Amino acid sequence: MTSAHHKLEVCVDTFEGVMAAKDGGADRIELCASLSEGGLTPSAGLMQAAALSGIPCHAMIRPRAGDFTCSQHDIEIMAHDISAARTFGLSGVVFGIEDGSGGLDVRSLGRLMDEASGLDTTLHRVVDVVSDRMRAIDVAIELGFDRILTSGGAQDAEAGAAEIAAMVRHAGDAITIMPGSGITARNAAGIARATGAREFHASCSVEKEARLHNMFTQTPQRITSAEIVRNVKAKLREPI
Repeated sequence: MTSAHHKLEVCVDTFEGVMAAKDGGADRIELCASLSEGGLTPSAGLMQAAALSGIPCHAMIRPRAGDFTCSQHDIEIMAHDISAARTFGLSGVVFGIEDGSGGLDVRSLGRLMDEASGLDTTLHRVVDVVSDRMRAIDVAIELGFDRILTSGGAQDAEAGAAEIAAMVRHAGDAITIMPGSGITARNAAGIARATGAREFHASCSVEKEARLHNMFTQTPQRITSAEIVRNVKAKLREPI
């Protein structure tokens, strides 16, 4: 059996990242701001530019850093951002909300799924902090999500491979389970074999030698590498 149909989604937070991922052969972009914070909603300008890039782009819809619980104000902001993503011509959106008690916030997610009608939808790694991932899969299916991004509740997808495999089996053909977190050219093929997944999510980034000045401190900056995208794609094409 070959892995010709494996897809690679690359998360980026700059337009340069969009183009590097495209150049490297990525199948899809998860478009974010502030990947150092786990990914936040990208600006309107970045959404508009990415929509013209010639590669499918899904906007992260996450109005703030921190946990995945959301106030009513957060929900309304997210709904407006989903509307903006559609207006700018992006092909999908990525979001998730936790209810504060270990489950998904079904009512709020339903509100946002209504707003996202007609767009491709991914439930993000909120699924990794809920108490019952199999139940979360069932809820995501009921809500109409197209896929779930997950590390299997572990630190990264390699460590969570057994749980991801169980999620893939539970989901069947009803929803796509997409491993993400720590996927590299070194482990991509092994994670594909271990999980049976068909879509994969990675940053494919390298640390830039120059440092980004942030007022009085200096922090390293990570940038998307077309070469790493190509290498991960090559590993996902290996027979399994």
